[in-house]
Amino acid sequence: MVALTAIKASNATLPTRLTAVFVGGTSGIGLYTLLALARHCANPTIYFIGRSQTAADRILIDLRTLNPKGTYKFIPSDVALIKNVDAVCEQIKVREKHVNILVQSQGVMSVGQETSEGMHATASLVLHSRMRFQLNLLPLLQAAPGLKRVVSIFTGTKEGPITATELQMRTLKNPLKARGQAASAVTLLLEEAQRRAKDVSFVHTYPGFVSTGIGRDFGIVAKVLSKAVETVVGPWLLVPNEESGERNLWLATSGRFAAAGGENEVDAAVGTNGKVGSGVYTVDEKGESGGEAVLKVLRELREQKKDEWCWEEVRKELLRITEKESL
Repeated sequence: MVALTAIKASNATLPTRLTAVFVGGTSGIGLYTLLALARHCANPTIYFIGRSQTAADRILIDLRTLNPKGTYKFIPSDVALIKNVDAVCEQIKVREKHVNILVQSQGVMSVGQETSEGMHATASLVLHSRMRFQLNLLPLLQAAPGLKRVVSIFTGTKEGPITATELQMRTLKNPLKARGQAASAVTLLLEEAQRRAKDVSFVHTYPGFVSTGIGRDFGIVAKVLSKAVETVVGPWLLVPNEESGERNLWLATSGRFAAAGGENEVDAAVGTNGKVGSGVYTVDEKGESGGEAVLKVLRELREQKKDEWCWEEVRKELLRITEKESL
């Protein structure tokens, strides 16, 4: 496990100016990471996207108190809708010439919830929305001086076989199988994005048990159960909010997860292809890269051409919704 003291020491050495985009930044892990960046970067420019203006107003007050030298912009949007993703990215492109960090934590636990675009809401947020943000913002990431990184917060190192016949995963009833397939799809799609931008690094991480509010859309029963679980496991398993932010900020900025062929400030991590410093990483809650079992799963999926299949499934849906071919 990478020690929190080492992580904080790394975070204390951030450049004085960074431009970051947080998707899903009004609650949970995205918010904790956003606040960590504001603490450690002298002059950050931070965009954060979410559905709640009320939550954003509170966050903006906290940010301006925490670091009055920063520039902060909230963009309200339901990014389960791909057309909304495009609109958000256009707003950022108009304002910025580059982006150093894209942190994605958008997601919701829902059963059978469909979007107005004909997508399963959970799959849209975890896969299609995230990929669309990456593709749209890759030019700004590539234009950034120094740090260029995408962090997808989901279930890194939990990759499993892909058995469903469609990537919406509506037919998967086993939660563990669904998680394994979704985790693999996220990682393989990051590899697809990296093929378009070798100078950008990509991290898929599992944050551990953190208080996130992800069950909010299930209603009062889920909220009560979520609170009960936190109360029971919290003293032993729950990662404190501030520590979660520090750890994910480290993933977003440390030289350990540099782009392929980049200069690393520390020893590079092992990437998803089993090579040191490959530019795409799947990382657990301890800050460690996925081991041989994970790498084996990913190798077998590539041999089965599931990486190509995942991208084609996402590409077709994006084209259907936007009537524009993805880059």
